[in-house]
Amino acid sequence: MNVAMICNMARIERVAIIVLDSLGIGALPDAAAYGDEGSNTLVNTAKAVGGLHLPHLGSLGLGNLAPIPGVPPVDAPRASYGRMREKSAGKDTTTGHWEIAGLVVERPFPVYPEGFPRNLIEEFERRIGRRTLGNKPASGTAIIHELGAEHLRTGYPIIYTSGDSVFQIAAHEEIIPVDELYAMCRIARQLLTGEHAVARVIARPFTGKPGCFHRTPRRHDFSLPPTGRTILDALTEKGLEVVGVGKIADIFAGRGITRSFPTRDNDDGIEKTRQALRETGKGLIFTNLVDFDSLYGHRNDPVGYARALEAFDRQLPEITAALRDADMLVITADHGCDPTTPSTDHSREYVPLLVLGKRLPVAVELGTRETFADVAATVADIFGLTWPVGSSFAPLLKILP
Repeated sequence: MNVAMICNMARIERVAIIVLDSLGIGALPDAAAYGDEGSNTLVNTAKAVGGLHLPHLGSLGLGNLAPIPGVPPVDAPRASYGRMREKSAGKDTTTGHWEIAGLVVERPFPVYPEGFPRNLIEEFERRIGRRTLGNKPASGTAIIHELGAEHLRTGYPIIYTSGDSVFQIAAHEEIIPVDELYAMCRIARQLLTGEHAVARVIARPFTGKPGCFHRTPRRHDFSLPPTGRTILDALTEKGLEVVGVGKIADIFAGRGITRSFPTRDNDDGIEKTRQALRETGKGLIFTNLVDFDSLYGHRNDPVGYARALEAFDRQLPEITAALRDADMLVITADHGCDPTTPSTDHSREYVPLLVLGKRLPVAVELGTRETFADVAATVADIFGLTWPVGSSFAPLLKILP
């Protein structure tokens, strides 16, 4: 066997990507154009709570990326470390995940700071046979507090959006059963095409009584299918497994996914990731842990955000213990959502990049990657594929045979 053949052998058999949803690490150069100048989700959260206790992430090199109160840099990180900038236009979940998977979005998805056009809402109402409430940008918890009682009285679903490209439908589970809510979302998805092709239609079921409403875990995203090819497509075409944990299958409209594990919360997402690590063969495990974003970033709750980060850090050893010898783990994020700024929207930020595995014995500095798609290019490189977008950092990792 010649040297070239040895070098081309697959030395990594599985890649696990964990997206800590919204864990940005500093404003991108164009952040001001998005209204996000000064945003730094991780650092500002740490400052707001007087420092973070993240010993395991710190040992991987997280503190080597920025001056994070409570997370000092280390001389010998256990992981290769760097940060990535977003090349796509936008700062939403779909854009970030698609770019991680190798698809750069050239034109941002439409947003509706004044609510959706009246003619679109009227057609939606005609198709579902009911009027609607809301139709404005709002926090999900605030709008059900504001309009929940009227929803109970009228049976009209609550329509709202945000700074992201989303059409959200909230409904009490006892007034509009979840299956009917999902059906309404499918109708909205059919309508929202062309110039109104929002990234996601989201079902937001809730329960409770006025003054004590709470959203349930049966949220469901009806995403626009990827507008181009992703690394998930390439891997499944090669006969490899692609397992989505959390809302990954929703984000990619099920495309390129061979198995999906929906989750209730971060703890469940970590457990399902460990299950996937036990059960999956060669291929990719792609996890989204959404609580950082949905429960804390969008609600401007730095204390809750900090606690969620520290909870993940405590469970990180359980994840790394589940890794096989030929596994590689990538920890990153999809955008920012700084809970310390007046805005409740996502923020245009760099994201951290931590890469480790038993066949990656030497930690290296990966620098600032020019696009999230470098992750896809690296995965492609590992599995003997070529990828047209991004630059693989696999050659820097000194992977052992």
